[in-house]
Amino acid sequence: MPYETIKYHLSEQILTITLNRPEKLNACTATMEQELIDAVDRADKDDDVRAIIVTGEGRAFCAGADLSSGANTFDLHARGWQIKRLSDGTIDYSDRKISDGGGQLTLRLFKCLKPVIAAVNGAAVGMGATMQLAMDMRIASKTARFGFVFSQRGLVPEAASSWFLPRIVGIARAIEWCCSGRVFGAQEALASGLVSKVVPPDQLLPMARALAHDVIDRSAPVSVALTRQMLWRMLGADDPMEAHKIDSRGIYARGRSLDAKEGIAAFLEKRPAVFVDKVSTDMPDYFPWWTERQYD
Repeated sequence: MPYETIKYHLSEQILTITLNRPEKLNACTATMEQELIDAVDRADKDDDVRAIIVTGEGRAFCAGADLSSGANTFDLHARGWQIKRLSDGTIDYSDRKISDGGGQLTLRLFKCLKPVIAAVNGAAVGMGATMQLAMDMRIASKTARFGFVFSQRGLVPEAASSWFLPRIVGIARAIEWCCSGRVFGAQEALASGLVSKVVPPDQLLPMARALAHDVIDRSAPVSVALTRQMLWRMLGADDPMEAHKIDSRGIYARGRSLDAKEGIAAFLEKRPAVFVDKVSTDMPDYFPWWTERQYD
């Protein structure tokens, strides 16, 4: 599909998705959310895509939600939306219409089968900060600034960030940032583990592509897809036995694969491996192993 608010560019098996509303500092709209979800859907189905980079056009990564609708931006009732009610007249919170659009995007990124790298080129506040949290690697330009500013707008954190952020930076830092809503620089983001590298602006995309090639040039695509899901989903497990169960399925299934035989042979023969299994057709039969919870 043609995109209005993002750019989609595939080169050397790396998909670069660029948020493309520079005149609005790439402020996010419902259209951008849906286009990003569509882009991830496309990437998951395309075996030529081995890694994804997300960045912003111009001087910002994403300045948060587009607030051009004014004070009623988040008031669905004032905007004329009809929300389902229960028999007693109270709001039916299972109504899909109240499902946070930012959360729909981060949940889709969470389920992505390809590694996702955020290349934060400038301001990343509100949704511009939270959308990154479901990405696997985050690097920043020295000019980047971050802010979980929801409390300053009379809102609460969205995009499932109350799940992601404490797992990335710890609960104390997450509460400080979210309750104060203050904006902070790239070095604080680095020191807190929100990003893994801070580089000069002209080195940002080359560094992101180098990280992508670290995965593409050495690793089996199906193994990467499984590993990404294993690590993310085990963050919520209450006992290491849950990890052992999935590890055991994975070692059993992948141990019989052509990729495993090739990987071991390449190691013994001291040559690069050539992996043949595809994410689109060769995921093991136990995948996906989790139960999805969705709105009605």
